[in-house]
Parts: sequence; C-alpha cells; structure tokens
Amino acid sequence: MLDIPAIGVAGLRVVPYRGTPDDAPGTDIQDGGLAASPHGPGGGTGVGGIGNYIVTAHRLSSTKAFLRLPELTAGQRVHVVAGGARYVYEVRRTRWTSFRSERSLTAQSAPVPGRPGVEPTRAMITLSTCATPEDHAAGNYWSDEFGNPEHRIDKIGVLVGVHPA
Repeated sequence: MLDIPAIGVAGLRVVPYRGTPDDAPGTDIQDGGLAASPHGPGGGTGVGGIGNYIVTAHRLSSTKAFLRLPELTAGQRVHVVAGGARYVYEVRRTRWTSFRSERSLTAQSAPVPGRPGVEPTRAMITLSTCATPEDHAAGNYWSDEFGNPEHRIDKIGVLVGVHPA
C-alpha cells in the first residue's frame, strides 16, 4: 500500500509485475484503479531494495490515483507498507521521461534513476504518471498504442527509513 500525505494519496494498492513501466500489463493494472510496479529486466527492484523501485499510476483516468503527483516537491514523504514494514522515501527531484526516446526510457528505469550504467548504492523510488495536460498545452497530442502521452512526470526519492508497520 502506498501513502503520499502531501497530495492526499492513502491506501493505494501497488501491484508488482514482471515488465517495464507503462507496458500493456502495467497499463491494465492502472486501468483497474491500482498502481503498477514493474520489476525484472527493464523494470525496477522491489520496495526497499537497493536500486530503483518504480511505481506508476494514472493521473487522468480510472481512479486518478496520481492526479496531484506533479505537486510533490523535494522533501515531501512517500510511505509504502509491505511485508510488515513501512518504508519511508523522501522526494529529492523531478524528472521528465519521453516515450519517444529510448535513451529517456532507459534512464527512467535505470537502477539509479536518470543515470544508466551507474551502480546503485541505496534504495530509491520513481513515482511516474502522465504529462497529458502539459503535453496538450504545448500542442503535443502524440500518444502510444496504450494512450500514454509522449511525456511522463517522474518524482525521484530516496529511502530514509524503515519502521514496523
């Protein structure tokens, strides 16, 4: 379960699956109103693991779970409860990903977000959602076969604590 108090997200179920961010299985999970967490080649690690724990959710459709994700700022906290523990991540920065750039997609799911080829030394999180309003405001109406716009807004954080749930 995922909580982001600063933007009103509480008890959002995160479904892990083998895949890559916003692929067909991940989109199906999000269409069901849940958050998706891809892992394995091209995906991320599990919650609390060294590397990049990736969580994606819809912003404008289904339950609009990540409607306010762009409002998250550096220093705000994200809580993930799994396996009897509460993992606390702190947001450090924002990154934009382009679906039309293989380099950008590789950087999004890199073990150190935004830095492909760098060996991870700590647990990190990438929270990702669509940038549809921003793309449309710029006159960009491109979308992929799953309806994803060209850009994603990624909030990158680091694990700052683990506590009993």
